[in-house]
Amino acid sequence: MSNRRGPLDWEGAVNAWHVAGGVYRMGRREWLTEAGWRQAFDDGVRTVIDLRNAAEARRRDKDPKITAAALAGIDVVSAPTEEPGDLRFAAVTGPYLNDPAHYAENARLFPDKLVGVFRALALAAPRGRVVLHCAAGRDRSGLVAAMVQDLAGHSDHAIAEGYRQGARGINERYRTHGPPHDRERYLPEPDLAPLLEERGLAVVAFVRELDTRSFLLAHGLREAELEAVLALCAAGADTMGLM
Repeated sequence: MSNRRGPLDWEGAVNAWHVAGGVYRMGRREWLTEAGWRQAFDDGVRTVIDLRNAAEARRRDKDPKITAAALAGIDVVSAPTEEPGDLRFAAVTGPYLNDPAHYAENARLFPDKLVGVFRALALAAPRGRVVLHCAAGRDRSGLVAAMVQDLAGHSDHAIAEGYRQGARGINERYRTHGPPHDRERYLPEPDLAPLLEERGLAVVAFVRELDTRSFLLAHGLREAELEAVLALCAAGADTMGLM
């Protein structure tokens, strides 16, 4: 099994971490090698939920080539967290979601999308463990991961640190490989630390004000689906993050 207290060691995985129970998070799945997919499968992963919009789900020239056999036994499910091109959202976030201060607006504008993510988690739960991913593994993954941690009963500290882990992980990727475009940049520690302190607190404020359980039920998730998600969040009786 992978070391859950550090970055997951699936070959090629970028910014990959344990969230709670049987739920993990990471950056784009196209970074995984064939060996990485086999390692994820051996760790019990049976479903990958892609939080990106459909147009983002594509292989790049430098991504490893993967055969269909490498994905055998793992379902890939599309469950975007937002409506692409929505002008109301773009007026708040700019080109894309990159700040936890805007998570509440995501939930306000697209509650059906977030319910769709948790419905996908509920459907995946009986098959095994689940990986959530977006592009960087930071904000769309961070939004959903915080909601999962809220359902799992994690502390404010654990939820804030979950976000900071993901933000540090992709920042390190930018240091070694460069950012994907000019709207992102590598931040040295003196710049990064105060930003992450503030943003970690913003994630906690978002999820506590939201009340994930009530939010999901109020917007159409069924009780049975919620129970399936709760069971997945508790899979393996993992108590990481409860302190």
